[in-house]
Amino acid sequence: MTTSVLVPSSLTREAEDKREATRKLGYVARAATVFRVDRLTVFPDPDGAGKFEDGFVETVLRYAATPPHLRKEMWGKRGELEYVGVLPPLRVRSQTGSGSEGSGSLRQGIVTEVGADGRVRVNCGLQHPISLPVPDGLDVEAGERVTVRVSSRRPVRAKLVDAPTTGFDVVSADLDMALSRDDAGLTIASSRYGEPVSTARLGRIAERRDAAGDMTVAFGAPERGLPSILDVDPDAAGGDHTDDPAGFDLWLNTVPNQGSEVVRTEEALFASLACLTLTE
Repeated sequence: MTTSVLVPSSLTREAEDKREATRKLGYVARAATVFRVDRLTVFPDPDGAGKFEDGFVETVLRYAATPPHLRKEMWGKRGELEYVGVLPPLRVRSQTGSGSEGSGSLRQGIVTEVGADGRVRVNCGLQHPISLPVPDGLDVEAGERVTVRVSSRRPVRAKLVDAPTTGFDVVSADLDMALSRDDAGLTIASSRYGEPVSTARLGRIAERRDAAGDMTVAFGAPERGLPSILDVDPDAAGGDHTDDPAGFDLWLNTVPNQGSEVVRTEEALFASLACLTLTE
């Protein structure tokens, strides 16, 4: 099952400074990691623009999703990344711990050079970049992230494998495009105006999610929930929508008894994904 999360470009609109905005995005990246999100899509919300726009949200999330041993090679120094030191470690299971260093382990690498002899140089966090043959049927380009199976570190024995990179991908797309993907599956709008989630309702949602095969969950921004962003009447948000103008299958309130006046987007991610990814 593919799990996709949609967040607006106005996600950090209320942050007082770049440091706080970066920290907020770190919690979004943590939620995506904890609940095994496959794709994190940033959709435009020009009417909610704050201090940090022009790709800030997407850039910081992309950096956070990059394995630590590849960040310097891929990103260098950029103004948007001034405070990435406050990002919490994601500790993606296949990237960290003793398992990632063992025999036959998979690691992410970045292609630094493509040769004319069917070989590429790859930086995958070892002492030096390594030269590897490209398997038949696998096309790679300089700067591309690839998966490397390391069977020995001393001496180095490794090979490129045709396997998806670990963690989540960060992309930018219009909301309509994200909801119309072939792997969008069951599409859910997370909103305080949605239908309250209950234990009985969760079972039905899980059945629909499993039947669809994939799931997409969208979130709003501070003081700009999805109804405001999409210009949808809040009174019309709730329950199932066969003809929803915004294109969602469900509008759900996953914090029906919230004690705070406002649930932050990063908090809503944890609350929503915790219940929507439950299995029997």
